[in-house]
Amino acid sequence: MTDTRLVAMPATRLPAWLDRTMAEYVASRMQAGETREQAEANEQQSRDRWFPGGSPADGHLVWDVTDQDGTVVGHLWIGPFAPGSPDWWVFDVEIVATHRRLGHARRALELGHRAAAEHGATSIGLNVFGYNTGAQELYAALGYQVTSAQMRRPLGDDD
Repeated sequence: MTDTRLVAMPATRLPAWLDRTMAEYVASRMQAGETREQAEANEQQSRDRWFPGGSPADGHLVWDVTDQDGTVVGHLWIGPFAPGSPDWWVFDVEIVATHRRLGHARRALELGHRAAAEHGATSIGLNVFGYNTGAQELYAALGYQVTSAQMRRPLGDDD
């Protein structure tokens, strides 16, 4: 097992991280089929709801994921899906490409699950885009179950 740790992300790094993660969110939504306008509208709604004034909403936890040497290898953001709710959400988890497949994401999520439970959460969910099959396998191995599925079919001239 890796010696992965969660360390509160310093406030000085939070704005750059938020800009980067929201840009990735827009790109993922577009890859999943949304127009740029739809994806950017969803991104703005997320910022307004989850980072009012640029700071995490009450109860939301944003961590750096570090390895045994204290090197930042990724990040994890979790929190209640609605204020005061026992239903929590993994809003973002990402491990730097050069540190993937070493167990960091698994361990970070396990630590996040424990922290959520300590804060009163009774469940934790997440969204994973259909094209991200590696993440789907990890989440299934951690006990996540599919609760809904959205499907899309592009239409063309031959329809």
